[in-house]
Amino acid sequence: MSVLQYAFMQKAFIVGILLAIITPCIGMTIVLKRMSMIGDALAHSSLAGVAFGLLLGINPVLGATAFCIFAALGIEGIRKKTPRYSEMAIAIVMSAGIGLAGVLSGFVKNSANFNSFLFGSIVAISDLELWMVILVSVLVLLVFLLLYKELFYVGFDERAARISGVSVKTVNFVFTLLTALTVSIASRTVGTLIVSSMLVVPVACGMQIGKSYRNTLILSIILAVLFTVAGLTVSYYGKLKPGGTIVLTGVLVFVIIVVFKSIRIKYKKHKAVQ
Repeated sequence: MSVLQYAFMQKAFIVGILLAIITPCIGMTIVLKRMSMIGDALAHSSLAGVAFGLLLGINPVLGATAFCIFAALGIEGIRKKTPRYSEMAIAIVMSAGIGLAGVLSGFVKNSANFNSFLFGSIVAISDLELWMVILVSVLVLLVFLLLYKELFYVGFDERAARISGVSVKTVNFVFTLLTALTVSIASRTVGTLIVSSMLVVPVACGMQIGKSYRNTLILSIILAVLFTVAGLTVSYYGKLKPGGTIVLTGVLVFVIIVVFKSIRIKYKKHKAVQ
């Protein structure tokens, strides 16, 4: 394939596939916990970290990671203080992230570098960022495999998990850190404005097809990889933005699955009536 003859596209495929593997692992628990918008909140906080990093003259991804972790811990802290209205935590942190990013961006001299984080730049990542993605991906996969059952219990019912002897507080803390690391890394590649889509859309597609938790997770990972490969290929030949193309590919597949399922259900009902 001519698309793979360039080093920058090879990097893009490596990074894209790694993120496609770990984002459904994080996204599955996020969706089960009814926290699908946490990706947006952390992504906007990471944008503030990018601006802060550019102002200090350090790697923007490092700044994004630090701010993401801080924001994720903030969300978890607010959720504990207001358990009945825990979704407020996401809105509060998102608002703070947007406001801080807006203020700090006014002091950034290189606006082009800052704006590249809005929609991502997967084909322009540096060697350092590539190794950061590899490191975070390995870490997320290892921790996810070690805490697979615990995350499953906590995702479905925290109260039942606590009764079963699961250390919910510890699991939530570790999961919060993993989410922050994943979002901060993905923000550089697919963009802060659409990073939450990578967490949710593959899982949404997998839930339409899968019949069990494990089956749905595996399908979500496979679909995320397919979305990434298809999106990068189409964006290369069509000269489109890679991040947006990957997400739109996933949304299109989701719509097709939903429509197909709807038609299939109607057909079965019609056949049963006859």
